[in-house]
Formats: sequence, structure tokens, C-alpha cells
Amino acid sequence: MTIIEVSKKCGLSPDTLRYYEKLGLIPRVPRTGGGFRDYNENSCKWIMLVKCLRSAGVSVEAVARYITLLQEGDATFNERMNILKKQREKLLEQLQELQRSLEYLDYKIDFYEKGGYSSALAQDRCGKSLSKKNRDSKKGKENEK
Repeated sequence: MTIIEVSKKCGLSPDTLRYYEKLGLIPRVPRTGGGFRDYNENSCKWIMLVKCLRSAGVSVEAVARYITLLQEGDATFNERMNILKKQREKLLEQLQELQRSLEYLDYKIDFYEKGGYSSALAQDRCGKSLSKKNRDSKKGKENEK
């Protein structure tokens, strides 16, 4: 497959594919007689692995380390698992922060829907998450609609 075909298949730009190869995040891609990249299914599997790790927020450096360890074999199992666990913890923290932000936006929307147009800043609760009681109360009101 050409770089354009793989780009469309994997949802990454040709520049990103070249960059990943240059950094060693994907093994060197086979070439045609004319020197053009000739991606195969194995190449695509590596690309999708890197894409998945990057989508999960794993740094380029950590992806490179993970790939190196993966190529070294089963003896690196624990270290690879630790890289993934560490990123999972970061994602959970981000998810919690997003949940707090969502709760705050819900609070503000509710405030405006109830006609709270003036002195909205004075009523601001930025940085404070809703209590369980307030969330449950809000959910009950939504279910009544």
C-alpha cells in the first residue's frame, strides 16, 4: 500500500506516518524498487498501535520506549504493563476533571434556564463540584420532563 492509501486507512497524515517512522515508533517500512514506501498489513498494525497509544495521551517518548520494549520480547512484559498503567492513571485523573467541568457547566446552564441572567458572576461556583445531593436533585428534575 502507498503512503496515501495507508494515510486514508489509518486516519493519519502522510507527514505523521513519516514522522513516526523517523522516530522509530513504527518499524522501517519496506520500500519498492523505486524507493517508495510499500506498507503491508504488519506496518498497518504497528501504526494502529501507535495511534491508539497516542490517542490515549501517551507521550512520544513513552511510545518509543514501549515499542522498543515490545520488540525486545516477553522479558519486558512488566515494564510495558507499567507504562500502560501509568497512563491509565493519568487518564482517570483527566476524566475526573472533565466530570467536574461537566457538572459545573450543567450548574450554569440550569442557572440560566431558571432566569438567572443578572449577577451571574456573583452566583458563580467555579472550581466547586456539585454535591451528590444537588446532582441527584438535578437528575430527578430531568426525569420529570
